[in-house]
Amino acid sequence: MAKGIEIRTSPHLKKVLTVDQIMRSVVLALLPVSAFAVYQFGLSVLLLLITTTVVAVATEWLFARLSGQGNTVSDWSAVITGLLLGLTLPPGFPLWMAAVAAFVGIALGKALFGGLGYNVMNPALVGRAFVQAAFPVAITTWTPAFAPERFSELIPSTLTLPFMQPVPVADWIAGLGLDGWSGATPLALQKFQQIELPLGEVFSGTIAGSAGETSAVLILVCGLWLAWRRMLDWRIPASVMAGAVLTALPFWLLDPTLYPSPWFVLCSGGLMLGAWFMASDMVASPVTARGAIIYGLFIGVLTVIIRLFGGLVEGVMYAILLANALGPLISGWTQPRVYGAGSRPKA
Repeated sequence: MAKGIEIRTSPHLKKVLTVDQIMRSVVLALLPVSAFAVYQFGLSVLLLLITTTVVAVATEWLFARLSGQGNTVSDWSAVITGLLLGLTLPPGFPLWMAAVAAFVGIALGKALFGGLGYNVMNPALVGRAFVQAAFPVAITTWTPAFAPERFSELIPSTLTLPFMQPVPVADWIAGLGLDGWSGATPLALQKFQQIELPLGEVFSGTIAGSAGETSAVLILVCGLWLAWRRMLDWRIPASVMAGAVLTALPFWLLDPTLYPSPWFVLCSGGLMLGAWFMASDMVASPVTARGAIIYGLFIGVLTVIIRLFGGLVEGVMYAILLANALGPLISGWTQPRVYGAGSRPKA
């Protein structure tokens, strides 16, 4: 008997990569950033990362069981959400608030839309945006890097319970003998006092800030490794950085005493972490090459506009979330022309 012919639609060539393999690679790329955060801020960050990751995975498991999707924890996407969320939070962020952020990130940012592949926005940023609005004081309370007792004691606010007031950070810092610490991040110093820290400090990571955003060079190396393995679209982080530099450059040339240099803008705050590990989310970013460039430029430009003229010192989170919302439209606008059709395919 003649064998049947199986006909399939294109594309016929594909790379043998599964979702969990890609997600594991992203986790591996985040491990050096996480390790440096723990080295820089100590046990409090270790507990913070464990809390956000465990709660994210547990929430993923719970909603998968409730929706009958089976085991979705094994794809490692919840682990990435937990790690990224923890890395965007202050080192002394209370653990119960971090748990709330992780639950909201998975529940509202992912499960509500149907799980992996259907989420409109980056789940880690959804969780962080929620706690930014709910706990504005805690999420803007910073602690110094490389405190001498960071591996023998916790930052006082780490184990603070709901409705409890932690030991004031100023008293804790005074007890460590760090009277000269200002309590501000590099972005806050530049925005409100026009003090721009040396580029070497913000590039290497010897500064205060969110747990995983301080070392621009380490984030860059880990992101380039992912791009080299083709686990992300390099156009997105490149466009984000280009948009930020091109937007900051004219203001800096106009008045370098008031506005930060483009290199400071590029290396400070969460721009590097957002560009390489959040804006490049495969689900929430455009699928076309031109769309990826437009999407990245939008994030870079909006980030700098918020930093320079907004009430917040940082704008990466809101820029990425807004770009995520525009992602489907950008993909539709930049679809290649169908041969024989008009300049744009019909919807």
